[in-house]
Amino acid sequence: MKTKMVLLAVFLASGTLFAQDWQTDFDKAKEMAKTGNKPIILVFQGSDWCAPCIKLDQLIWSSQEFKNYSANHFVMLLADFPRKKQNMLPAEQQKKNQQLAETYNSNGYFPLVVILDKDGNILGQTGYKNISVKEYISLLESFSG
Repeated sequence: MKTKMVLLAVFLASGTLFAQDWQTDFDKAKEMAKTGNKPIILVFQGSDWCAPCIKLDQLIWSSQEFKNYSANHFVMLLADFPRKKQNMLPAEQQKKNQQLAETYNSNGYFPLVVILDKDGNILGQTGYKNISVKEYISLLESFSG
C-alpha cells in the first residue's frame, strides 16, 4: 500500500512536468518569448501539497485543448515548490524558483499565475478558477491585450 501511495505521489508531481513544454529557467523563457513574440505564463505551484494547484494542472494545464493552444501562444514557465522529500527539486532549481518568488510572488500565493511580457514585466495575474479551458485561455489572453 505504501508503495502505491509513493508511486501516486510521484505520478501526480511529475504529471505537471509532462503536461506542457514547461520551462524552468527564466532567462531561457524570456529568450523564447522574445523570439516567438509571446507572453510568458509563470505558474507558481506546490505540486504535491496544494489542492488548487493540482486541480489547475488537471483541469487546465493537462488538457489537450490548452496544450494545443499554448504551444503557439505562450511560453510556459514553472516555479514549483514541492514539500515532500521524495519530490524535492535540485538545490539549483530551488534557488531559481525562490528568486522568481521574491520578484513575482512575494506574498506566497499558490497557485499564482503571472502573465509577463517578453521582458518579464507583469501584465496581470490570476490563480485557480473553476472555469472551462476556453474561458481560462480567454482570461490569460485578456492580460496581454
